[in-house]
Amino acid sequence: MSYPEPRYFEESGAVSSVLRPADAEPDLTMGVGGTRVHYLGTGGSTNGAFGLYRWEMGPKPGGAGAHFHRTITESFYVLSGTVRLYTGEKWVDGRPGDFLHVPEGGIHGFRNESGEPASMLILFTPGAPRETYFEELADIAATGRQLTPEEWTDLYLRHDQYMV
Repeated sequence: MSYPEPRYFEESGAVSSVLRPADAEPDLTMGVGGTRVHYLGTGGSTNGAFGLYRWEMGPKPGGAGAHFHRTITESFYVLSGTVRLYTGEKWVDGRPGDFLHVPEGGIHGFRNESGEPASMLILFTPGAPRETYFEELADIAATGRQLTPEEWTDLYLRHDQYMV
C-alpha cells in the first residue's frame, strides 16, 4: 500500500481546519430513545474523504438491524456503555474501546439494549451523504408516517442500505 496521489498542489499549506467543540449541540435527534447524532465530519466537509458521527443512544432499546452497503465501509468505536454489534455472524457486546470495521458488502448492525445510555463513533468511507438517510428516518419516526414496502425499498436503495 502506498500514499494516494496528491490532491493539494499549492506551494504552501492552507488555513482550512474546522474545529467542532465537544459541547456543540447535536445535529439530529432521532426516535423515541432520543438518539443524539453529532456530524463531526460529513462527506461535504471532508471533500468526500469520510464521514464521522458521534452517536449517543439513550437508555431505550434501538439501533440498526442486520444490513450491508455496496459502496461504503463502516467502522464503529464504542466510547461509553454497551453497544450490541453484529459481526455478520453473531451479536456481541461492544464495550468502551472495542472497534468493529466492516468492508463493503459486510453484514453488520448495532443496537443499545442495555437499558443505559451508550455512545460510539461511526466512521464511513468514502464520505457518502449518510446524514440525509438518518434525517429521513428521524422524520418518519417523528411524524408517525407509515411507509409501504415499496417506499421502504426506495428509501433503502437511495441510501445504499440493504437489509438482511
